[in-house]
Amino acid sequence: MENENITLVQTGTNEISEINSNLTGSAMTKAGKLAMELAHEKRRLKQELEELQNDYDDIKSTTPTGTADWYVKWISMLFAVAGIFLISASFVLYGQVAYMISTIGWIYVGMQWSDRAIMIGSAISGTAVAMNIVNSFIV
Repeated sequence: MENENITLVQTGTNEISEINSNLTGSAMTKAGKLAMELAHEKRRLKQELEELQNDYDDIKSTTPTGTADWYVKWISMLFAVAGIFLISASFVLYGQVAYMISTIGWIYVGMQWSDRAIMIGSAISGTAVAMNIVNSFIV
């Protein structure tokens, strides 16, 4: 009985086959052989899990959630969308004010995240809208 080969699960490598052939003819019991194979499989699965975890960490969003800047970001997005729809519906002044509130919020978010692209983009579009508001009151 000790010389019987144990049926192995295919892992895509020849390592388990090598372990099995090295154990053939040894004085180790079937349970001992199985324990060695299971330990090897456990190491392989642990390594595979670590690789998958690293892949997940690379894909996972780095945007913080539940913080003050997260709420400001989403409220600002709603004001921006509302502003665009109000302007499209011919409520220009209300739309511009809503969009100005949005740009102020986005500048705040950009400062919290140290993201110059968000700050500059929001500041430029906010300045253009502010100039249009001022121009409409002057004329």
